[in-house]
Parts: sequence; structure tokens; C-alpha cells
Amino acid sequence: MKLFRFQTPSGPHLGLEQQGGRRVDLTVAAPDAFGSLGAWLAAPDPIGAVLAVGPRASTLVPDEVEPLAPVDEQEVWAAGVTYERSRVARREESPTGGDFYDRIYEADRPELFFKALAHRVVGSGGAIRVRADSKWNVPEPELALVLTPSGRIVGYTIGNDVSSRSIEGENPLYLPQAKVYDGACALGPAIVLAQPGGIDPRALAIRLRIRRDGGEAFLGETSTARMRRSPEDLASWLVRELSFTRGAVLLTGTGIVPPESFSLQRGDVVEITIDGIGTLVNTVA
Repeated sequence: MKLFRFQTPSGPHLGLEQQGGRRVDLTVAAPDAFGSLGAWLAAPDPIGAVLAVGPRASTLVPDEVEPLAPVDEQEVWAAGVTYERSRVARREESPTGGDFYDRIYEADRPELFFKALAHRVVGSGGAIRVRADSKWNVPEPELALVLTPSGRIVGYTIGNDVSSRSIEGENPLYLPQAKVYDGACALGPAIVLAQPGGIDPRALAIRLRIRRDGGEAFLGETSTARMRRSPEDLASWLVRELSFTRGAVLLTGTGIVPPESFSLQRGDVVEITIDGIGTLVNTVA
């Protein structure tokens, strides 16, 4: 089952895509429990609430509604250097700081950094951006964890941690400027609930396709099986000394890094597909 946000004349609503593709409005069925994503995540048992309300929700969601990013009151954080490919790429972009990334990859403590507030996140179909003061810009396709205030993983979605590799490569301390700016984060299209018998977050194929001028500019593929750290471990570190009263979203790192010869350009279409979740599609503005 997939939870999704969409726009209505009265404001954002939460919907549920059930088995067989039937889509129902959870906000209409239970406005207190599903008035916002934050309200749902703050509930004692978010998944139990969906299982209780979903079968009795009767208001159907039409196909032509405006989709929204699956985030409203949450901060988005990210983990770095969780794949071997990412470690190698960081060495390439920052020859003088490569040792830092080797140490991060091997350490018990992961690299975690703030990525975006909800108002800076775009959904599938929205426009991402690259910095005007950067020469080398890439998408970073990632599995994203949807967390309760306690750090429990209740869902998974797709994230694009758009990054300026030229700025980060100048100095590791420039990471916030390389990662945090308007249009640098996309999430969607929906949240797949973390249920027994559902998708396995440690065995998901991730594919990246970038289209340019009617052709394919880049193709890449990896698997979450190549992640050094488990989703649960990353989530536990995030909530160790931080409170998220309305939940949080945590990107888990990328295993697909385009070469230095490639940089995003205006008009590029970035498609990130994760098996069992869907495809996140964004155009570079």
C-alpha cells in the first residue's frame, strides 16, 4: 500500500493507493488522524491507523489531482558515503580531502547532514535546480526513509539529493552550500508502507535515467544491497540527540554517481526508479 499527498480546493489531503490500484481519500475518512502527514507520523501506531481507516474510506481520489511531495512538517536529512561507489567518487572530486571520506565509510558513526525543510522540497513532476555558481552538478538517487518521532521506519519513498560536486570538492566544509539550496531536493511519488511481507529495503534495485534533447544522456543502476549501513542503523543515529515531533525523512546515500564529464543542464529530465516504490520524475529548471 502507498500513501500519497495531493492538492484539493480545501488544501492538501492524504490518500491511500490500495491493492489493485484503488485510491481513496484518508483525510475525508478520518480528518484528525490524516489531516496532515505530520499528524499521521505522530500517531502511536501510524501503520495500524492506515489499516484501520483504509478499508472504510469511500471517497475516491481522481487520477487528475495535483500530486504533492510526501512531506509537510518534516525536516529532510541525508546520509553520506554509505556506498563504496560514493566513497570513490568523493576521492575523485576532492583529492586533498579523500582521506576524510575513507574514514567516514569505515567509521561506526555515519555522516548525517541537514538537507531541506518541507517548503524547499519538490514532488514528482516538479522542477529541481542546479546552482548558478557551480560547474559540476549531479542528481543523487536515494532510498528515503519515512520516520516517526521515535525514529521508527514506517515507510519508504524516493529521494533526489541534487548536489554540487564542484563546490563540495573545493573543501569538505562547503558541504552545506553544495547540498542545501532552493530546488536541491525532490521526494516522491508516494510512501510505500513498511509492512511485513512488503518491500525489502536491503534488496531494492535503483535506476537513474537522465534524458536530454530527446535522447539518453546518462544511465546508471545500483542496489541497496550495496549499502554498508542498514536503514535502521542510520535512523537510530539521526534521532540519538535530535527530536522530530512530526517525524522526519532520511535519505540513505547514493550508489550512482555520474562521471566528471557529465553535469546537469537546464531542461534535463531526471528519472529515478526504485522497485516497488515507483518513479520520481523531475525537470531541471
